[in-house]
Amino acid sequence: MAGGSLITTATLQCPHGGAVQIVSSNTRVKASAPMATASDTFIIAGCAFNVSGAPSPCVSVKWIVTDVRVKAVGAQTLSLSSVGLCLNAAQAPQGPVIIANTQPRVKSQ
Repeated sequence: MAGGSLITTATLQCPHGGAVQIVSSNTRVKASAPMATASDTFIIAGCAFNVSGAPSPCVSVKWIVTDVRVKAVGAQTLSLSSVGLCLNAAQAPQGPVIIANTQPRVKSQ
């Protein structure tokens, strides 16, 4: 399945409304901004998720489905069809990441 490639300025959220910031080491492969890869760091801020009154915010994203045909600087790229899980500090899955905005011109799969 193809989709718009994720770049470092893409808009991603956790299922509880937290904003995902992409920290990439890729400075070479760009599509209006550096391409995001599965090996980048995805930091979540502002998640208000609670479990029985105890805070359990999402803090990071682990990608389980990446692009299979495209790589950037040796790492699998990500696109609208990629699937990532938001994790709390104990690395427990808390739901899928929501990809709200990608760049429309470069497609990958």
